Amino acid sequence: GNQNCGKTTLFNQLTGSNQHVGNFPGVTVDRKDGAIKGHPDTLVTDLPGIYSMSPYSSEEIVTRNFVLNEHPRGIINIVDATNIERNLYLTTQILELGKPVVIALNMVDAMKKNGASIDTKKLGERLGCKVVETVALHGTGVKEAANLAAKEAGAAGNIPAACFEADIESAITEMTKLLPESVKAELRRWTAIKVLERDTNVIAKISLTEEMKAKAEEITAGVEKSRDDDIESIITNERYNYIARILDGILVRPKAKMTISDKIDRIVTNRILGLPIFLLVMWGVYYLSISTVGTMGTD
Repeated sequence: GNQNCGKTTLFNQLTGSNQHVGNFPGVTVDRKDGAIKGHPDTLVTDLPGIYSMSPYSSEEIVTRNFVLNEHPRGIINIVDATNIERNLYLTTQILELGKPVVIALNMVDAMKKNGASIDTKKLGERLGCKVVETVALHGTGVKEAANLAAKEAGAAGNIPAACFEADIESAITEMTKLLPESVKAELRRWTAIKVLERDTNVIAKISLTEEMKAKAEEITAGVEKSRDDDIESIITNERYNYIARILDGILVRPKAKMTISDKIDRIVTNRILGLPIFLLVMWGVYYLSISTVGTMGTD
């Protein structure tokens, strides 16, 4: 799940008192495990809340390693409905792992209160996974999300295909051809993207030869040159563009109301009035500081 959107609350709702706390090996990051209430044969792990699967913080490293190496049979991805674009960034990465995913679209009540709405059925269709509306604080939809996850567990996930621009997809295809056969079919796209991003952990793990590494660098450098940007920024932009296409027509937001600050900005940053107002303010500042208050203070 993502940070600050009811992840721990949902975990507590699922497991009740059937949970225990420890640490992930080698780090001080909390690990919470528990069985779903009424289902003693299940095991749910509350992974650290993150926004991305890039290995920078200890939380991100722990979550990524767990999903890749511990082979969970299903993933419940908690998405904050009030900040959906930012939260779906992680979702696009999780779906590339080829695991069955259930999205718990949390804080739907707050989103609706703000006058927004979303077609969760169409969202699920476009993402290729199940979506359940939840309000973790009140326990709404939590059981449904858990039951769906249990039902989907062990099934093959729907890996997104060709969701980026053509030149990036071409680079991913080239990179996929470089990967050794030892990389599993469901992880080949994810691995290719990570190698394209120069992810040293992934590159070391799949044991590329020096020749393969040189070719991979050539592909990445080619993309950076044609886009005139660094690869991390390029892939980040591609993901957000993909998210925008997913949400197009299914996310409805109310027209933004102008705040008092917005109204003031319309006047003071006006292309005609802006400079005269600026000069007037500057004159006022210097008048006060030199001719009046400033002189009195100096005297």
